[in-house]
Amino acid sequence: MFKKVLIANRGEIALRIIRACKELSIPTVAIHSEADATGLYVRKADEACLVGPGPIEGYLNIYRIIDLAKQKGVDAIHPGYGFLAENPEFAQACQESGLTFIGPPAAAMRAMGDKVSARQKMKEIGVPIVPGLIEPIASLNDAVRFADEIGYPVMLKASAGGGGRGLRICKDREDLKRHFPIAQTEAKASFGKEAVYLEKYIHAPRHIEFQILADQEGNVIHLGERDCSIQRRHQKLIEIAPSLLLDERLRREMGEAAIAAARSVGYTSAGTVEFLVDSSRRYYFLEMNTRIQVEHTVTEEITGVDLVKEMIRIAAGRPISIPQSQVFLRGHAIECRINAEDPQKNFIPTPGKITAYSSPGGIGIRIDGNVYAGYVVPPYYDSLLAKLTVRARTWDGAVQRMRRALDEYVIRGVKTSIPFYKRIMEDPDFQTGHFDTTYIDSHLDKLNVAADYFRMDKMLAIAAAIAAHSKR
Repeated sequence: MFKKVLIANRGEIALRIIRACKELSIPTVAIHSEADATGLYVRKADEACLVGPGPIEGYLNIYRIIDLAKQKGVDAIHPGYGFLAENPEFAQACQESGLTFIGPPAAAMRAMGDKVSARQKMKEIGVPIVPGLIEPIASLNDAVRFADEIGYPVMLKASAGGGGRGLRICKDREDLKRHFPIAQTEAKASFGKEAVYLEKYIHAPRHIEFQILADQEGNVIHLGERDCSIQRRHQKLIEIAPSLLLDERLRREMGEAAIAAARSVGYTSAGTVEFLVDSSRRYYFLEMNTRIQVEHTVTEEITGVDLVKEMIRIAAGRPISIPQSQVFLRGHAIECRINAEDPQKNFIPTPGKITAYSSPGGIGIRIDGNVYAGYVVPPYYDSLLAKLTVRARTWDGAVQRMRRALDEYVIRGVKTSIPFYKRIMEDPDFQTGHFDTTYIDSHLDKLNVAADYFRMDKMLAIAAAIAAHSKR
């Protein structure tokens, strides 16, 4: 096992990795910017060091991070998610410096990181892909010609993309002509490559992803699926495991496709194979995320498998600790991403000081977070404050538990997505599993949270008046 691990990340995922390392008796080193110096993860690590300069640049500085690792006597680096987590150059640089990268090989990351080459590979091994091109579009004329052939609507997507960046839905030829240069510009700005490709737009699909684990001995398993259909601007908000849509036959078939995808590129470590499932229950490969996912918690809750520990063990040359025959999905789990955002103002980020913080508790409640009362939410990063995950024996029980947990959750000083999630948990369509990737957009009016904020502000005003009166 490793003698010391550096976490090349920040926030809640850094704290999650630190906790896994502590249970494995591995000392940890956290890196932080000046803006993150007061983060909870920095306090919990055995050692911490400033990675600057700037709030973001340090987390992306490959050679600065490797240099710090060597200074601290580290022999392995865990990248978490985001930043350098899916950067094959980082994985390669770690290897060349004599450090173990706790993640997949650089070659596997390259093969799956480019969406076009990944689609080509999936087509070769017989995994269904969304109808469309399997090579980058050379020109607007080529895009128009191919779109005319497969029919509108179509999607323009960045070849090296993800997270909704460089993605444009085009309902007709004029839309395509207008969005083509915009998609190229976004792709270049976000991923360093302006290459885009085109595929058929599938209306109102379910977004289903399969968690896989693969070790260096050739063992590959899947740990069931997560339904990530509740999204806003292609960003996931709520994740569910297992999916209410899949039956055992479809789960087995899609799980085998996910395993085949991982094997095809010599994958090791934890990874996620994402699919779209249409209204006829046909599934199509979307992409593979070559890292730990934000929403890995729901899979851990229904399988009992610690995915971060498995990543560390696999990187150290150990086999997967559980065979496929012993993977059982027990109960239901839901994760809500508690973001510092204002749903009343188009979900704009709301950085600032948290003046009060009290998290829920009780049976089946899990909090993965990095904040506390007095913490100042910086404006430089993703707005995620914490992940609230609940587990229950039944789906209805999980929904009711999440409603109760959201009611208990208190965060003051910044607006959050908590009132928005309360409305979702109360919505009959969500409660009965009638949702897809269009759910948020089609339910925005129904999910209006103005009344919740008004009631909350009124309660705070009354409490302040009572406090002021009692001091007289």
